[in-house]
Amino acid sequence: MSKSSSTQTRNTRNGADKRINDDESPLVWLRRRKDRSGAAMISQAQFEAGERLRAEFWFAQMTPRTTTNWSAMSPTKRGRRYGSSRVSASDMIDSASAAAERVRKALAAVGPELSGVLVDVCCHLKGLEEAERAAGWPQRSGKIVLQLALSALARHYGITRAAENGSRASPTRHWGAEDFRPLIDGGE
Repeated sequence: MSKSSSTQTRNTRNGADKRINDDESPLVWLRRRKDRSGAAMISQAQFEAGERLRAEFWFAQMTPRTTTNWSAMSPTKRGRRYGSSRVSASDMIDSASAAAERVRKALAAVGPELSGVLVDVCCHLKGLEEAERAAGWPQRSGKIVLQLALSALARHYGITRAAENGSRASPTRHWGAEDFRPLIDGGE
């Protein structure tokens, strides 16, 4: 029996298409799954933030290696392809290191308490039960912690619920009255 997978082609931020197998992502599963009220378990903003972290994590090549890296033995890595691979390889390294820095900043913005569950679920594609066991949390608590972490991540990336509804972000809030206007230069 062959298991059918739902592979999609998605457009990335830089306009390139990438193929993604939705069956391997715990976030897709949570986005499809409904709670008692019929709403998705994670919002579209939370899903987009988690998928963005996942994409940058993979592009930065931060995944642990499970075998020996033989890429240094290839002729293109040793510079035998008329020098063209050196330029593209250095560009690739710069892009990967920039992606790694974006991942570090995103995880720092979320904080050390929540970054672990993001790395486990979004980046290493662990299920919620496995992440709960690894962290020593009670059963069914991982979903709530993941929702909090994804909300903080969406806030860091600038993805808000207002964008989900198609409306503008909320205006700047202040303590003054509705008609309050600050005075400049001690004006009257």
